[in-house]
Amino acid sequence: MAANNKQTIFLPLEDVDSEHCALIVDKGLSQVGGIETHQVELNNRRAAITVSDANAVPQAIKAIKDLGYGVTTVKHSFPVLNMTCASCAVSAESTINSVEGVVSASVNYANATLTVEYLPNMTNAAALQKALQSIGYDLLIEEESVQQETLEAIHEKKFRALKQKTIWSIILSLPVVVIGMFFMDIPYANEIMWLFSTPVVLWLGRDFFVNAWKQAKHRSANMDTLVALSTGIAYVFSVFNMLFADFWHQHGLHAHVYFEAAAVIIAFILLGKLLEERAKGNTSSAIKKLMGLQPKTVIVIGADGIEQQTAIEDVKKGDVILVKPGEKIAVDGMVISDDSYVDESMLSGEPLPVQKTENEKVFAGTINQKGSFRFKAVKVGKETMLAQIIKMVQDAQGSKAPVQKLVDKIAGIFVPVVIGIAVLTLILWIILGGDNGTVHGLLAAVTVLVIACPCALGLATPTAIMVGVGKGAEKGILIKDAESLELAKKIDVIILDKTGTITEGRPEVAGSKWLGGDDTAKPVLLSLEKRSEHPLADAIVNNLDGAEIVSLSSFDSITGKGAKATYQDESYFAGNKALLAENNITVSAELQQQADEWGKESKTVIWFANSKEALAVFAISDKIKETSVAAIRQMHEMGIELYMLTGDNEATAKAIASQTGLKHYKAEVLPQQKADFVKELQRQGKTVAMVGDGINDSTALATADVSIAMGKGSDIAMDVAKMTIISSDLSRIPEAIKLSKQTVATIKQNLFWAFIYNLIGIPLAAGILYPVNGFLLNPMIAGAAMALSSVSVVTNSLRLKWKK
Repeated sequence: MAANNKQTIFLPLEDVDSEHCALIVDKGLSQVGGIETHQVELNNRRAAITVSDANAVPQAIKAIKDLGYGVTTVKHSFPVLNMTCASCAVSAESTINSVEGVVSASVNYANATLTVEYLPNMTNAAALQKALQSIGYDLLIEEESVQQETLEAIHEKKFRALKQKTIWSIILSLPVVVIGMFFMDIPYANEIMWLFSTPVVLWLGRDFFVNAWKQAKHRSANMDTLVALSTGIAYVFSVFNMLFADFWHQHGLHAHVYFEAAAVIIAFILLGKLLEERAKGNTSSAIKKLMGLQPKTVIVIGADGIEQQTAIEDVKKGDVILVKPGEKIAVDGMVISDDSYVDESMLSGEPLPVQKTENEKVFAGTINQKGSFRFKAVKVGKETMLAQIIKMVQDAQGSKAPVQKLVDKIAGIFVPVVIGIAVLTLILWIILGGDNGTVHGLLAAVTVLVIACPCALGLATPTAIMVGVGKGAEKGILIKDAESLELAKKIDVIILDKTGTITEGRPEVAGSKWLGGDDTAKPVLLSLEKRSEHPLADAIVNNLDGAEIVSLSSFDSITGKGAKATYQDESYFAGNKALLAENNITVSAELQQQADEWGKESKTVIWFANSKEALAVFAISDKIKETSVAAIRQMHEMGIELYMLTGDNEATAKAIASQTGLKHYKAEVLPQQKADFVKELQRQGKTVAMVGDGINDSTALATADVSIAMGKGSDIAMDVAKMTIISSDLSRIPEAIKLSKQTVATIKQNLFWAFIYNLIGIPLAAGILYPVNGFLLNPMIAGAAMALSSVSVVTNSLRLKWKK
């Protein structure tokens, strides 16, 4: 990274799971010199920092790690080739350090090795190799599997490790719980429990202690602090009681151990983390799939006319690229020879492929249909429209402020307050407790920490979400996160895409009329349309399925108009009205009248004729789904304002709106304009839901408060959206809103139960009743109360299943 050159660097974050954690990281970054702007994007699991000094990046990473959180980096050593002197090493090192995403690099001339640490979301080994090759050196990167380690692969690895930890903690905790609850009188019971609980607390739960210590160094506290204190003290206290039981017996007390409380707490919290990770899924998969729309290699035609397979990274502006049928277009460009139809639904959302002739623009990620053509590269790399869409989706995902979670707000205060109460309890007992004040005080302080353990708090949201999500899945509604479930009940406005959302998203014959009812020429039309490359031809072929196929003696595709064929010395035409006029073909009044009616309904009209007269006329349209009208009426009855936004023309949009009962619609809307309209409604203080099915909807989906994708649409829309309707049935949306209301109510009830135990339990644990009736809560009962709070929370969540 060059000094004095401002750059935005994205640091992939680990263990930043809540808004509370994000605030701690953001505060830490504000204290690092050389960072001009910083923002923690919780949704994207990354911190975006703008730096003017190369040294600021490693300092930022160190600051984040010091706070107990992680930054995903990859460290590797590679052999460097072609170095001849010590200055070569200096040159190679500075070149690698200038690559965007490199955190640190050093080249050792003596053993010709590069040691490098880089951000896997910004660069990779191949990019480093390319940088060195540009100045005459080379890098040996033989271990393909190691070098291509992506951010997704790293996250997957961490998830597997967490899963193993959770499974082992549950397996090892079970015998401790069984002995602690039912078999305390067996020989060596304490020693067996100690044996099983030690690996759970000190090995599987070590991260809680490490992170709590890091938080303490920076005078802050989070959930890890409470888990570490309660389990740590319970464990140490139990070891002391086991080894020095006589100490308590001399004071007339029973030396009880609390190994089961320590082990179960760790197991519960790990399980909660695992469930949370699973629910979140991988947020970067949407971006990965968008990038997958671009092919890895292309055929570039050199000045000598020779075709050459070229890597996408090596395509330069001005290169001439050959695109064959069915291939994806690699970069933005302009057609220079031949023509074809291109499926641009990923940009426009419209199902009909667009004809591309000379001097027409083509875009990266779109799919060529049946013809081949050559085009000149105009925009490459980050300049392409696909790259812009990727950036817009990332920005929209990152800039959206997450809802301040009630649990995180309270946790920020809850943790230090509980620690304060435990310390105060101990001090008050020492001062006021008489002869056994210190013993009782220590017992009471541990009881306070054990009963205040945030197990129920940690399970309150995930269990309700799991049941809510499961119930949604049974109804064909896939819900990605808690945030969208929280917000769905507040929706004021729903924006609907037209194609594939309100309509089926595939053109089909809506009506046909044959001259005088005579359809004997059906086999000729079917044979002609089967040979046509026009996308509408497929709709007619599907409609005529069942007719026999005949052998045509000639076939010609007429650009922009239709097709012509000869059968038994007679010419036949299929296409638009202009094709008929050009060939002086007469059109009867009955067919013309029918065509005019369909035209008013904004249907596409296709004609079929012989050399003298029109024989038939067909209407092609994108049919409205059977459930759309009823669903739109139901949403209106719920008091929700509905808008339809479409890239289609005004006439079609108006026809669809009137047929479905929609009061508001906008036609000829571009992808960015959809997102802008969402922002405009949000500025008016409205909670906006966006429903779409195409890549063109992805920016608006990412910008909306609640994003809903249709399951039969593109993978990208489904990845960006927080909810997916598997059946693509709009009537599921009102059901999703009702499910949201039920789930949020359950979460609030769970949090109430989680806190009611603490509000009642903490004063009891501190010994508030001791002066009144001599009652002092045993830590064992405190552990049981803590477990009971978790059971009540889970049971309450399960009640969701049986609600209508």
